[in-house]
Amino acid sequence: MQMTAQHREGVTIIYPKGKITIGMGDVALRDAVQEALNAGATKILINLKDVSTADSSGIGEMVAAYTTVTNRGGALKLCELPNKVTDVLQITQLITVFDVFESEDEAIGSF
Repeated sequence: MQMTAQHREGVTIIYPKGKITIGMGDVALRDAVQEALNAGATKILINLKDVSTADSSGIGEMVAAYTTVTNRGGALKLCELPNKVTDVLQITQLITVFDVFESEDEAIGSF
């Protein structure tokens, strides 16, 4: 799991690459969100275009990140979900919890 971040129009965009699974990607995602929050970010976007799969731990970490950011007065949104991640979020009905966007530009414009 690789994690990169960039800033655009006041939004911190996190780019996970690989699998968000137990013991690897979930921890990397948690650390990336925490790092953004510690740097003062209040608008966080996770672009999932390069994620091949997410297991229950990965989905749980996304929910935890959403809760943490929201509790700190910020907003966390998702964009460019691969089909596998979309399917899991739809099955668990978590798709209704997250603000999900087709494109990064659309997501950034929504903040």
